[in-house]
Amino acid sequence: MNREKLVKDLIYQIRLGEDSRFEYKDVHMQGNVIKGPSQKDLADEMAAFANTKGGSLTLGVNDKTRDITGIAQEHIEQVQQLVTRASQDNIEPPLQPFVQLVELPNRDGELRIVIHIQIDRSLFVHKSNGRYYHRVNESKKEMAPDFLHRLMMQRSQARLIRFEEQAVMGAAIGDLDASLTEKLTLSNNQPVGLQLRKLKIIVKGEDGNEHPSVAGVLMATRDPRLWLPNAYIQCVAYRGETRDANDQIDAQDITGPLDQQVLQALAFVERNMKTAAKKNVGREDLPQYSIKALFEALVNAVAHRDYAIYGAKIRLHMFNDRLELASPGALANTMEVDDLEMRQSCRNELLASLLARCTVQHAGLARALMMDKRGEGVPIILNESETLSGQRPDYQMAGEELMLTIYAANPKTDDR
Repeated sequence: MNREKLVKDLIYQIRLGEDSRFEYKDVHMQGNVIKGPSQKDLADEMAAFANTKGGSLTLGVNDKTRDITGIAQEHIEQVQQLVTRASQDNIEPPLQPFVQLVELPNRDGELRIVIHIQIDRSLFVHKSNGRYYHRVNESKKEMAPDFLHRLMMQRSQARLIRFEEQAVMGAAIGDLDASLTEKLTLSNNQPVGLQLRKLKIIVKGEDGNEHPSVAGVLMATRDPRLWLPNAYIQCVAYRGETRDANDQIDAQDITGPLDQQVLQALAFVERNMKTAAKKNVGREDLPQYSIKALFEALVNAVAHRDYAIYGAKIRLHMFNDRLELASPGALANTMEVDDLEMRQSCRNELLASLLARCTVQHAGLARALMMDKRGEGVPIILNESETLSGQRPDYQMAGEELMLTIYAANPKTDDR
């Protein structure tokens, strides 16, 4: 927001007083100690806004008299740190509010510094200090059990609008990268903006404005973690057969749009797997893992994981004898692990359709697009890997994760 407009809007709203979208708090100091507001109180207010329709909290304004009291310059950093601790330590999952320093004139026309905290409507339901709050008129209220149940249903996979199609209220259309949206749209006479709306990359939010959808953020922004902090792949390669931090040989957090995450994670495996060779009839490379199988497994992981689970990431861990790929979320609908080879069920249909528009450029993959809709991914993973290693890969549910284990090929010594 333009700074001048923000100042004008704040002055106007302070005169009107608090409502469902605006909260004010005076900052009381005793020497160098903040006596009010407390860290717990700030957390409760921010969580309440995030659980409702968003809003703003301005520190340095008396909510009773509406006087702009301000915060002394020497205490600004201390109060900002209080806000950070409240949003990160007292709220689960943590919040990332937008904080600004603004100068406002008091009744005598003297400029005073206030801290303006903007909280967007969240994709998640937040607990603050062990309780769930929402905003009712000008104050926060603890949610009744039935209200909390309905809210969790609304913001979960069970709602009519899929999680991937929800508007990310903290994101703007300008956050979409033109070079990334270009590969998702078709070369026809329709305007790009119209295509992005038809593809649900741009959707209308509860505030009446247009925003990128969750799928739009995941596919068409340079760093989806700005809005979905755990939308990345954690890759670790170990020298042995157990998770030992002292035995790591390589590690990388794979970020960026989902199609690029797939190819970067594939590159991580390629540089860390061993490749033997047969020499009896020319040279024939014998990799530990099938590139085709790994590609399908990674595409499935980013396409079908449950992005509504906060704090969970895709984990790709390599060991001397196997590779483990864990994807957050239980299987969609009525699927069971034993059904994976024969049945299809898609949690994120929009993401799958967008990945199907992304081209693939990799010498070891004889395919044009990132994802197909024929349901051949799991059979390829199982058959290609078993042919190479002699062991069939294993799918199993581990809590709220789908774990795929692919065993490394181990060619006999006399064949090398």
